[in-house]
Amino acid sequence: MPISRNAAGTALVVGALTLTTAALAYPVMLGVEKTTAAPERIIADTPYGPLTEADRDFVVKVRSAGLWEYPLGEMAMERGTTEEMKETGKHLVVGHGGLDEMCRKIAPELGIDLPNQATPQQQQFVATVDGSEGKEFDSTAVNIMRVTHGQIFSVIAKVRASTRNTLVRQLADLANDTVLDHITVLEKTGLVNFEQVNFQQTSPPQLPAEQVTPPPPQPGSPVVVLTPRPDLNVNTAAPKTPDPVTSPRS
Repeated sequence: MPISRNAAGTALVVGALTLTTAALAYPVMLGVEKTTAAPERIIADTPYGPLTEADRDFVVKVRSAGLWEYPLGEMAMERGTTEEMKETGKHLVVGHGGLDEMCRKIAPELGIDLPNQATPQQQQFVATVDGSEGKEFDSTAVNIMRVTHGQIFSVIAKVRASTRNTLVRQLADLANDTVLDHITVLEKTGLVNFEQVNFQQTSPPQLPAEQVTPPPPQPGSPVVVLTPRPDLNVNTAAPKTPDPVTSPRS
């Protein structure tokens, strides 16, 4: 029986989900003291099309997500108790390595400063997972990540549908494939508590803005790189839809 059905395990998962979901409930803004009031407001004209506040926030969100999910993937590869869990870790590392590479390429072109640290809330989330062991580690990590990936999925769709910036559009395409792949491998672990996940996705708590905003990088500091891992031989493209089952001709 998955540990998430255990009362103590469920309490831990719910607590961690409460923290994590809030990170996606707020626009992540670097160097801005208030949350976005006008996401469609154009803040820059670039050779790749206009850049809106929502576009900028999306690039920073993708970068921030990698700064905590990439190390969590490494933890899953090392400490996961099943092959499915270890495979999930590989997909997280490869997927966020690819997204991070694109973020680092397009950010200078768009005049966006990228954070080098995840939000304080996201850092606490990693610490929460790191403090669990065995099956509890597997279940806690899976359910938290399933909430965050489900929440960001709709954000990606909204950005992809509305952006007029070609670089942001390319990032949204890659993020869509990557997140769908991650959702798929998380569900293959058999540990997702769908009732709890759906509740957390639709009823996110609220946290102070400073808890869900990544710290700005120190002036002159090098950009942190999430190392690509082609050696893991993992494909994080969107899963293909199976061919429909057809009845034999009579």
